[in-house]
Amino acid sequence: MALQPRGYVQVYTGTGKGKTTAALGLCLRAAGHGFRSHIVQFMKGQIDYGELKAVLKLGGLVTITQAGRSSFVHKENPDPEDLRLARQALVLAEEVVRRAELDIVVLDEILCALDFKLVTEAEVLDLIRKKPEKLELVLTGRGATEAIISAADLVTEMRAVKHYFDQGVKDRVGIER
Repeated sequence: MALQPRGYVQVYTGTGKGKTTAALGLCLRAAGHGFRSHIVQFMKGQIDYGELKAVLKLGGLVTITQAGRSSFVHKENPDPEDLRLARQALVLAEEVVRRAELDIVVLDEILCALDFKLVTEAEVLDLIRKKPEKLELVLTGRGATEAIISAADLVTEMRAVKHYFDQGVKDRVGIER
Protein backbone atom coordinates (compact mmCIF):
# COMPACT_ATOMS: atom_id res chain seq x y z
CA MET A 1 0.00 0.00 0.00
CA ALA A 2 1.62 3.25 -1.08
CA LEU A 3 1.31 6.43 0.92
CA GLN A 4 0.57 8.51 -2.18
CA PRO A 5 0.70 8.06 -5.97
CA ARG A 6 4.03 9.90 -5.98
CA GLY A 7 6.60 10.20 -3.23
CA TYR A 8 8.76 13.26 -2.81
CA VAL A 9 12.21 14.05 -1.46
CA GLN A 10 12.13 16.16 1.69
CA VAL A 11 15.17 17.79 3.31
CA TYR A 12 15.19 19.12 6.88
CA THR A 13 18.40 21.07 7.42
CA GLY A 14 19.83 24.06 9.27
CA THR A 15 21.39 24.86 12.61
CA GLY A 16 18.16 24.82 14.62
CA LYS A 17 16.62 22.10 16.73
CA GLY A 18 13.85 19.96 15.28
CA LYS A 19 15.12 18.20 12.15
CA THR A 20 14.95 14.67 13.54
CA THR A 21 11.82 15.52 15.50
CA ALA A 22 10.07 16.65 12.31
CA ALA A 23 11.03 13.43 10.53
CA LEU A 24 9.81 11.34 13.47
CA GLY A 25 6.54 13.29 13.49
CA LEU A 26 6.04 12.54 9.81
CA CYS A 27 6.55 8.81 10.46
CA LEU A 28 4.18 8.92 13.43
CA ARG A 29 1.50 10.62 11.34
CA ALA A 30 1.95 8.07 8.55
CA ALA A 31 1.77 5.18 11.05
CA GLY A 32 -1.59 6.52 12.16
CA HIS A 33 -2.81 5.74 8.64
CA GLY A 34 -1.16 2.30 8.55
CA PHE A 35 1.86 3.29 6.46
CA ARG A 36 5.31 1.79 7.01
CA SER A 37 8.49 3.79 7.63
CA HIS A 38 12.14 2.93 8.19
CA ILE A 39 14.51 5.42 9.78
CA VAL A 40 18.25 4.91 9.33
CA GLN A 41 20.12 7.04 11.86
CA PHE A 42 23.63 8.01 10.74
CA MET A 43 26.15 9.01 13.44
CA LYS A 44 23.77 7.95 16.23
CA GLY A 45 24.06 4.88 18.38
CA GLN A 46 24.30 3.42 21.85
CA ILE A 47 22.27 6.26 23.34
CA ASP A 48 18.88 5.63 24.91
CA TYR A 49 16.83 7.86 22.61
CA GLY A 50 13.12 7.97 23.42
CA GLU A 51 12.12 7.30 19.84
CA LEU A 52 13.68 3.83 20.05
CA LYS A 53 11.21 2.91 22.79
CA ALA A 54 8.27 4.74 21.22
CA VAL A 55 8.40 2.92 17.89
CA LEU A 56 8.07 -0.41 19.69
CA LYS A 57 4.52 0.66 20.53
CA LEU A 58 3.60 1.23 16.88
CA GLY A 59 3.18 -2.42 15.95
CA GLY A 60 6.10 -2.57 13.54
CA LEU A 61 4.93 0.31 11.37
CA VAL A 62 8.10 2.31 12.13
CA THR A 63 11.56 0.79 12.31
CA ILE A 64 14.70 2.59 13.47
CA THR A 65 18.20 1.34 12.78
CA GLN A 66 21.11 3.17 14.39
CA ALA A 67 24.58 3.29 12.87
CA GLY A 68 26.99 5.13 15.09
CA ARG A 69 28.75 5.31 18.40
CA SER A 70 27.69 7.17 21.52
CA SER A 71 30.59 9.61 21.18
CA PHE A 72 30.83 12.63 18.92
CA VAL A 73 32.55 12.25 15.57
CA HIS A 74 35.69 14.35 15.09
CA LYS A 75 34.96 16.30 11.90
CA GLU A 76 38.54 16.80 10.73
CA ASN A 77 39.77 13.37 11.79
CA PRO A 78 36.95 10.82 12.10
CA ASP A 79 37.72 7.55 13.81
CA PRO A 80 37.93 4.59 11.39
CA GLU A 81 35.00 3.07 13.29
CA ASP A 82 32.87 6.12 12.44
CA LEU A 83 33.74 5.70 8.77
CA ARG A 84 32.91 1.98 8.93
CA LEU A 85 29.56 2.61 10.61
CA ALA A 86 28.65 5.31 8.07
CA ARG A 87 29.46 2.88 5.24
CA GLN A 88 27.29 0.26 6.94
CA ALA A 89 24.44 2.78 7.24
CA LEU A 90 24.78 3.74 3.58
CA VAL A 91 24.51 0.10 2.48
CA LEU A 92 21.43 -0.31 4.68
CA ALA A 93 19.96 2.93 3.30
CA GLU A 94 20.37 1.61 -0.25
CA GLU A 95 18.60 -1.62 0.76
CA VAL A 96 15.66 0.06 2.49
CA VAL A 97 15.18 2.60 -0.31
CA ARG A 98 14.75 -0.32 -2.74
CA ARG A 99 12.13 -2.06 -0.57
CA ALA A 100 8.74 -1.92 -2.23
CA GLU A 101 6.81 -2.43 1.02
CA LEU A 102 7.95 0.84 2.61
CA ASP A 103 6.16 4.16 2.27
CA ILE A 104 8.71 6.45 3.93
CA VAL A 105 12.46 6.18 4.40
CA VAL A 106 14.21 8.70 6.65
CA LEU A 107 17.98 9.05 6.40
CA ASP A 108 18.49 10.83 9.70
CA GLU A 109 21.69 12.88 9.95
CA ILE A 110 22.88 11.75 6.52
CA LEU A 111 23.59 15.41 5.72
CA CYS A 112 25.89 15.61 8.75
CA ALA A 113 27.60 12.41 7.60
CA LEU A 114 28.08 14.14 4.25
CA ASP A 115 29.43 17.29 5.90
CA PHE A 116 31.85 15.15 7.94
CA LYS A 117 32.92 13.34 4.72
CA LEU A 118 31.73 9.96 6.01
CA VAL A 119 29.65 9.62 2.83
CA THR A 120 29.94 11.48 -0.47
CA GLU A 121 27.54 13.85 -2.15
CA ALA A 122 27.52 11.54 -5.19
CA GLU A 123 26.35 8.64 -3.00
CA VAL A 124 23.54 10.69 -1.48
CA LEU A 125 22.43 11.97 -4.89
CA ASP A 126 22.51 8.40 -6.20
CA LEU A 127 20.15 7.34 -3.38
CA ILE A 128 17.79 10.16 -4.35
CA ARG A 129 17.89 9.14 -8.03
CA LYS A 130 17.21 5.47 -7.19
CA LYS A 131 14.19 6.29 -5.04
CA PRO A 132 11.11 4.38 -6.18
CA GLU A 133 8.42 6.71 -7.52
CA LYS A 134 5.97 6.16 -4.63
CA LEU A 135 8.53 6.29 -1.81
CA GLU A 136 8.73 9.42 0.35
CA LEU A 137 12.42 10.01 1.12
CA VAL A 138 13.47 12.32 3.96
CA LEU A 139 17.04 13.50 4.57
CA THR A 140 17.96 15.32 7.77
CA GLY A 141 21.03 17.07 9.14
CA ARG A 142 22.93 20.30 9.07
CA GLY A 143 24.68 21.52 5.96
CA ALA A 144 22.57 20.45 2.98
CA THR A 145 24.59 21.14 -0.15
CA GLU A 146 23.24 23.09 -3.11
CA ALA A 147 23.10 19.87 -5.14
CA ILE A 148 21.02 18.11 -2.45
CA ILE A 149 18.73 21.13 -2.17
CA SER A 150 18.32 21.19 -5.94
CA ALA A 151 17.47 17.46 -6.03
CA ALA A 152 14.85 17.79 -3.28
CA ASP A 153 11.18 18.62 -3.71
CA LEU A 154 10.77 20.21 -0.27
CA VAL A 155 13.49 21.87 1.81
CA THR A 156 12.91 23.18 5.31
CA GLU A 157 15.67 25.02 7.13
CA MET A 158 15.51 25.03 10.92
CA ARG A 159 17.23 28.21 12.09
CA ALA A 160 18.57 28.62 15.59
CA VAL A 161 17.24 31.84 17.11
CA LYS A 162 17.62 31.05 20.80
CA HIS A 163 18.44 27.82 22.62
CA TYR A 164 18.75 26.94 26.30
CA PHE A 165 21.88 24.90 25.48
CA ASP A 166 23.62 28.29 25.26
CA GLN A 167 22.82 28.76 28.96
CA GLY A 168 24.43 25.43 29.87
CA VAL A 169 21.30 23.26 29.87
CA LYS A 170 22.24 19.69 28.91
CA ASP A 171 20.11 17.44 26.72
CA ARG A 172 17.02 16.27 28.56
CA VAL A 173 15.46 12.82 28.52
CA GLY A 174 12.19 12.90 26.58
CA ILE A 175 12.97 16.27 24.96
CA GLU A 176 16.36 16.05 23.23
CA ARG A 177 16.84 12.30 23.60
